[in-house]
Amino acid sequence: MHPFNLQPMEITSAKYVISSATYKQCPAPDRPEYAFIGRSNVGKSSLINMICNQRGLAKTSSTPGKTQLINHFEVGGKSQTRWFLVDLPGYGYATVSHKARNNWSNIIESYIRKRENLVCLFVLIDSRHDPQQIDLDFINQLGEWQIPFVLVFTKADKNKPAVTPRNVNAFLSALSDQWEVPPPYFVTSAVEKTGRKEILDYINDLNKGFRKL
Repeated sequence: MHPFNLQPMEITSAKYVISSATYKQCPAPDRPEYAFIGRSNVGKSSLINMICNQRGLAKTSSTPGKTQLINHFEVGGKSQTRWFLVDLPGYGYATVSHKARNNWSNIIESYIRKRENLVCLFVLIDSRHDPQQIDLDFINQLGEWQIPFVLVFTKADKNKPAVTPRNVNAFLSALSDQWEVPPPYFVTSAVEKTGRKEILDYINDLNKGFRKL
């Protein structure tokens, strides 16, 4: 990150805007947009709530596949660019029907590939586990589509100290079969608010670039 950022991002408001069944129903693409996605039980809603410092903004649920639409939230701060945070349907839900999985896949692909103001996709990876093929496949697909993305390793607080770096390194190593340069990544804990500042600084930097378009 740039140590000379003039002003760190301070979120003063975050509010739900709309849930859309297709990318065509999404709000006007008039501001930078950052979408969050991951597989079942990766801690996506908890991470979004932590980033926005607003408990209950994104609905958490113990039921896999609860998020079935493209959910937009408007986020802003004092004298800073207002931006959209998007909670996307996940991938890899074994407990839902084949038809539902295909429908969600179509929603996700259309949004990711056609949403013109999508600046970056945040792909959440559960830091408690060894590399999962479904995550690797999804990331490799993003590469084929040339979608800008970063990795967010979640639930670091649930690991013993040595486990998180071991699993992060194992995941990056697994990616090296397809990627010459590993993508940027963050290590987070929604409970301890680890990684919040780093993610917001990253978004802040990207917002400055968006204004120049």
